[in-house]
Amino acid sequence: MQNNQPWRCVYTLTGHSNTIYAIAFSPDGQTLSSGSRDTTIKLWDVSKGQLIRTLCWHTGWVLSVAISADGQTLASGSADTTINLWHLSTGKWLRTLTGHSGWVLSVAISPDGQKLVSGSDKVIKLWELVAGTLPRTILVRSKTVSSVVFSPDGQILASSDDDGTINLWNPSTGRLLYSIDGGVMVNAIAFSPDAQTLAADSNTCIKLWDVTTGKLLRTISTDHTDSVGSIAISPDGGAIATGSYDKTIKIWHLGTGELIHTLTGHSEAVRSVAFSPDPHTLASAGEDKTIKIWRCDYQ
Repeated sequence: MQNNQPWRCVYTLTGHSNTIYAIAFSPDGQTLSSGSRDTTIKLWDVSKGQLIRTLCWHTGWVLSVAISADGQTLASGSADTTINLWHLSTGKWLRTLTGHSGWVLSVAISPDGQKLVSGSDKVIKLWELVAGTLPRTILVRSKTVSSVVFSPDGQILASSDDDGTINLWNPSTGRLLYSIDGGVMVNAIAFSPDAQTLAADSNTCIKLWDVTTGKLLRTISTDHTDSVGSIAISPDGGAIATGSYDKTIKIWHLGTGELIHTLTGHSEAVRSVAFSPDPHTLASAGEDKTIKIWRCDYQ
């Protein structure tokens, strides 16, 4: 990707009545899910920029959403302390998972579609996705688990804490592999497609870590004028996007740390960014209650 490759906003999606905290693409890139402070989840047709349906079951803010690799299941985590599972194509509610005592800030589904992980106050829970059973609870030392994510090969589970700690776990055993000191509160983490690099926000910077050794590879000073609240790595491993409370999105070359483009258009803080399976499509959402679909004209 080069600096002269223009990114443009092709759709602005409206319909939520409050802050949008989380967005996630389906594996085919045709559907986008969004979770909001208005307690709803909305499903959008990405190609048409149209609302498909609204899912209403939670009684609290929807803080996180995730879609399984087969495109069949949507998971949502909420401030009502529950996780709901849905059939993505029909919008049918499947079940509610209970057991957390605090807000469910993050959910993720394993690449093989067998496990669901959820992060909340002081605990990580690993669920059997199909059965809805809870085989393992991991206690963490920090007050809040801010983010959880599986590596693309499913071999590692990473979590970030409000004290700046990033933990890497064996998802099969729940054993801690090692910890990384992120320095400050980490809001978001993301693996590269080859599972070799882990990215984390660090105030207005991004830090890239070697997953095998835990060594810090690079710190990217983003020039955001406020904290980075969300990050996403493109499916081809070429770029990393950052969404900031300064209302902008920046796209960087993952290998060199070079700034590719700055996207403007949101009128409030950007709370979530997500790449489509097509690396030339990006979605962003936030406190202005809108979702923007961006495309790079270079193919």
